[in-house]
Amino acid sequence: MTTTAPRMSQTLPEEYRGRLMRIAREVTFEPHRRLFEEGSRADRFWVVRSGSVALDMRVPGRRAPFVESLGRGELIGWSWLFPPYVWQLGAETETPVRAHEFDACTVRLMCASDPGLGSFVAQWVGGILAHRLSVTRSRLLDVHVPYGPYGYDAA
Repeated sequence: MTTTAPRMSQTLPEEYRGRLMRIAREVTFEPHRRLFEEGSRADRFWVVRSGSVALDMRVPGRRAPFVESLGRGELIGWSWLFPPYVWQLGAETETPVRAHEFDACTVRLMCASDPGLGSFVAQWVGGILAHRLSVTRSRLLDVHVPYGPYGYDAA
């Protein structure tokens, strides 16, 4: 069963979406641009307008495995909302990307000053976090679980 992550337009009431969009900055990125590295400071986030971004994760001694591809309307980054504000995955553009960029500190301050906004943002990002955890778990199982009916390669 495939599920999709909740989108800002589906989760946030128009009043809160409008407030967030007033502080958004339009940005563009070329293909194959690293947006952030796992373990680095999470000080912003994006909502994709067009194009696609690949999420990946660091695995010692291996090339970073692909986790998920994000496209139009999807949130890039959730680590900015939770201390210690460090990226839990990496991200790289797959195609040219246009996005709305948000300053994480500003959004956190807005959420702290308006509990209604804070609650909706937490629900939105929490739903995305749950979705990404599920997708990441599935990817890790695809990569690391041996094949065979008994949980190992019987061949």
